[in-house]
Amino acid sequence: MELKEQLQPHAVLIPLPLQGHITPFTHLAMKLASKGFTITFVDTESTHQKIATAQSLKDDDNPFSHGQKCGLDIRYAKISDGFPLSFDRMANASQFVEGLIHVFQAHVDDFIENLVLSKPNPPISCIIADSFHVWASTIAEKYNLVNVSFWTEPATVLTVYYHMDLLKSNGHFPCHDKCEDTIRYIPGVQAIEPADLPSYCQNADPSTVMPRFVFKCLEDAQKADFVIGNTVQELESSAISALQEQQPFYAIGPVFPTSFTKGTISTSLLPASDCTDWLNSKQDGTVLYISFGSLAKLNKQDIQEIAQGILISKVSFIWVLRHNILGSGERNILPLGFEEETTGRGLVVTWCSQLAVLSHPAVGGFLTHCGWNSILESIWCKVPMVCFPIFTDQFTNRKLVVDDWRIGVNLCTGRLIRKEVVAENIGRIMSKSDELRKNIEKTKMILQNALSDEGSLEKNLNQFIEDMKNKILQKK
Repeated sequence: MELKEQLQPHAVLIPLPLQGHITPFTHLAMKLASKGFTITFVDTESTHQKIATAQSLKDDDNPFSHGQKCGLDIRYAKISDGFPLSFDRMANASQFVEGLIHVFQAHVDDFIENLVLSKPNPPISCIIADSFHVWASTIAEKYNLVNVSFWTEPATVLTVYYHMDLLKSNGHFPCHDKCEDTIRYIPGVQAIEPADLPSYCQNADPSTVMPRFVFKCLEDAQKADFVIGNTVQELESSAISALQEQQPFYAIGPVFPTSFTKGTISTSLLPASDCTDWLNSKQDGTVLYISFGSLAKLNKQDIQEIAQGILISKVSFIWVLRHNILGSGERNILPLGFEEETTGRGLVVTWCSQLAVLSHPAVGGFLTHCGWNSILESIWCKVPMVCFPIFTDQFTNRKLVVDDWRIGVNLCTGRLIRKEVVAENIGRIMSKSDELRKNIEKTKMILQNALSDEGSLEKNLNQFIEDMKNKILQKK
């Protein structure tokens, strides 16, 4: 076997089958393929069906066809997640997560074994699995592959998770009483309030399915040869340094599409409305974009209070309201007469291309659940945020946006939403506050510098590739 073939890594990429994970994994596949990797990208059959339906693709089409035409060696595969295609994964989330813990590994194992036996050229050398998979270390060891964990959330969140022992010994987890003292003992995190910890660290019962799943995944991720993170070195330098004392960690973010607003790959699992013509009719910086992501559930009262706050604020807006946002299937969730009262200045859609909306000059603010992809995209488009975290990493993400980087405001204090407070904070974000605009301009420059040819992203990515190639040679 020639040295050139030995040094051409063939990576199998397996994202968690959720929108917020599939998107950065897809862009990572393109980035690594452009660096000379052979990529085998593995979707679940359910994910592929959703993307195909949303994009009106034929069943044998794949999201990487454009990259393949451009000469990138990206191979595409689909495997079962253990459930029938007709099974509603979001409506039965606990059951689905149990399946990801106990069943999905067998399908991955079967796929990798068949791939190895097929003797692909070049041979498989590493697996890049989502950090939220529980099986990566077992599979990597069984097939003698380099084990790379891809962390799709901020480094600060991973640092918190890696120091659960400190939270336990200091009585902050599991927290049965109201713990209000500031946490100052986590390496790399200067100070954090208990309410800003990831939701699974705030859970009084860690034996329920979601905390159990998350902690099992993190236990496995700590066995990885390398961890790559969708974050920016300069934005989270302290947390990243703390992680690097635990295991090799590389900040290779922001993991964006090659052409930011005109990505040749659509990763959307839902059919998207085109809002361009409507936005073109609005003045620059006057539209508030509202989206709570692809997964989070809200209650009807919160949505009604937010809607009333929008009415009071009189702001123009695009509001993404998924059909399943309540989890109950109820469709009439806005206040009576809301859409009539906001005709002309408001647009309610079930889904849209977030990149296309945020990058439009008419958009001046983003009311967000604080998903990490949303925050990075908002920074890139210089759109300040109104923060309404709902679960998982979003509480910690809010802290970064509002308290640390000062590029956003809170929707409300605590979990109680009041329409007057909503209106007030929408007004703050849409008033073109000099401080917010100045801060987000600076933060955008940090992302821009990271993405430059001499930036931290390129340096860290190249270092990761070099270290990984050395690791591959050690395993031969």
